[in-house]
Amino acid sequence: MVLNYIWIAFFLTAFIIAVVKLVCWGDFDVFPAMIDATFSSSKTAFEISLGLTGVLALWLGIMKIGERGGVVNVLARVLSPIFTRLFPDIPKGHPVTGSIFMNIAANMLGLDNAATPLGLKAMEQLQELNPKKETATNPMIMFLVLNTSGLTLIPVSIMVYRAQLGAAQPTDIFIPILLATFFSTVAGIIITSLYQHINLLNRTMLVTLGLLSLAVAAVIWGFGQMDSVLMNRVSTTSANILLMTIIVGFIIAGMRKRVNVYDAFVEGAKDGFQTAVRIIPYLVAILVAIGVFRASGAMDMLISGIQRTVEAAGLDSQFVGALPTALMKPLSGSGARGMMVDAMTTYRADSFVGRLSCVFQGSTDTTFYILAVYFGSVGIRHTRHAVACGLLADLAGIIAAVGICYLFFGN
Repeated sequence: MVLNYIWIAFFLTAFIIAVVKLVCWGDFDVFPAMIDATFSSSKTAFEISLGLTGVLALWLGIMKIGERGGVVNVLARVLSPIFTRLFPDIPKGHPVTGSIFMNIAANMLGLDNAATPLGLKAMEQLQELNPKKETATNPMIMFLVLNTSGLTLIPVSIMVYRAQLGAAQPTDIFIPILLATFFSTVAGIIITSLYQHINLLNRTMLVTLGLLSLAVAAVIWGFGQMDSVLMNRVSTTSANILLMTIIVGFIIAGMRKRVNVYDAFVEGAKDGFQTAVRIIPYLVAILVAIGVFRASGAMDMLISGIQRTVEAAGLDSQFVGALPTALMKPLSGSGARGMMVDAMTTYRADSFVGRLSCVFQGSTDTTFYILAVYFGSVGIRHTRHAVACGLLADLAGIIAAVGICYLFFGN
């Protein structure tokens, strides 16, 4: 229901602004631009789905081998003490906990091509536990908030963009991104727990959060000892080694259980193809709405209004130049990436705005895209508090990013 209102709001806002621009300022290009955006966004949505088909087939095939080989069940048992508190509605030891863990691990390492199929698999398993098939359950919402908060340990692609655009030290945003995305994730967990009346003040969760904090500190320290070339090489190599280890490990586990791994892979791959087809309408719907909203000039007007408000309050408005990236990120990953590149091109890669736009890009994820794809894949229509929790986690990430960048890069 919330997505329905947001979808309508995008179109109505865009239309009203376009009419005003046409009548008041004689802008005859705005409506052609909006129509072009509908067609180009529809094409983009289909191309994304088409591109996902092979990746979904691959990873759901590998996951099927892991299920038959017992790997997912082992992960579920190991993670049960934590997940029974974070996801109290999931039965203890259920295989979905293994799928959720693998999705989160892939996201943390920046393995987007692996994370999406693993996330869709987890959503299918969560849907099997759902008594109301069109309404999101508490575990579904908590899982999606963990995705939308965008916890990433190694933002390789952002560092590559900075290097290409002439940054003197492309890796200088590494620690700020790690800190901002950590705050975003913790905020998302706390906010969702408050909605769902989950008690986080227990020994297991406090110890887990403490260990995660130590792990983040260790990563920060370790990469802080490397130069930019070595950092990129180590992070990329580590991610690829982990990816191949998972594939080979699942196959070996299947062989030990005397599973026909080829047949299991093909069975899972068929599910991947069907899932890719199922998400096309949802992607078209959300990307067309975002495209029309941008083409109407609504985003530019929003940024201008924020800047005037900040300046009127007597505050430093230096960060406003990077806000297009922050506001676009919940809507479109590629759109936010374009905004980030534009900010670095306009203000320079090593400027405050250029660096802040990179931290915005790495601190959260594409909330509406994730909701549309994940919920759409299992036919969820009533999202309950998922949008509110996801956007509040995004807001926490944005606020943390601004504060951290003023601390690291402010004059």
